[in-house]
Amino acid sequence: MARAELARFLRNRRERLRPADAGPRRTPGLRREEVAALAHMSVDYYVRLEQARGPHPSARILDGLSHALGLDPAERRHLFHLAGAVPTAPPGPSQRVRPHVAALLGRLPDTAAVVTAANYDVIAWSPLAGALLGGLGTQPNLARRRFLGGPGHRSSGAEEFGAVAVARLRAAAVRYPRDAALAALLGELRAGSEEFVALWDTNPVRSPGHRRKTVDHPLLGALAVNCDVLSVPDDDQEVVFVTADAGSPAARGLRELQANLDNRAEDLRDRDRCR
Repeated sequence: MARAELARFLRNRRERLRPADAGPRRTPGLRREEVAALAHMSVDYYVRLEQARGPHPSARILDGLSHALGLDPAERRHLFHLAGAVPTAPPGPSQRVRPHVAALLGRLPDTAAVVTAANYDVIAWSPLAGALLGGLGTQPNLARRRFLGGPGHRSSGAEEFGAVAVARLRAAAVRYPRDAALAALLGELRAGSEEFVALWDTNPVRSPGHRRKTVDHPLLGALAVNCDVLSVPDDDQEVVFVTADAGSPAARGLRELQANLDNRAEDLRDRDRCR
């Protein structure tokens, strides 16, 4: 247990919290009493940890401190390392999208983009992705859409994605054994899809990368697109960028969808100006 480094790390993370993170305050940062209360531990115990004279904290205490100090997954692992403890499994996949990742979705022209959590929930998407894929507001889980159907535009090339999805879900089940929502999703897929069960039993191993598929759009027809994945390892998330080859019918289709979105946005602005 690196007591001095642990003490410095706790003080630094406590003092970096802004007033907005914990309600109105006179000074920046949480008080030690507030951290102790949020972590469900005694004030004396926490003070001793910050003074590098505390006993070895349990995994429960370290989990409480991670929550109280708003640590991201990398910081949480570092906290456990400083305390000489093995990190416990996180409660579930992160559903929080970092602001810079969310901003990235709208910065690439003619590109549809979605952010998926480790359970394949789509937790953020660009307007173009919503127009291309359909149904993201009503059925945002891509694994459920793939194996059970539901709202959304059909796509081919789904056989390869099926194996990719099962591989990622198997890995998520190992990382988040306490997540009830993930367990319920896996139960639903097992009960509703023989294909899912068969793929699960083969224990597929896949890594994110480049994929080709065809989206059957109800207005534009078949659009052959590229899917490329950017991993966000600290949050166990993936950003999927959907593009089309330059000059292809799919590229023209994406531009048409984007033009429709731009026209709609301009119409809304005009209505607002008229009010």
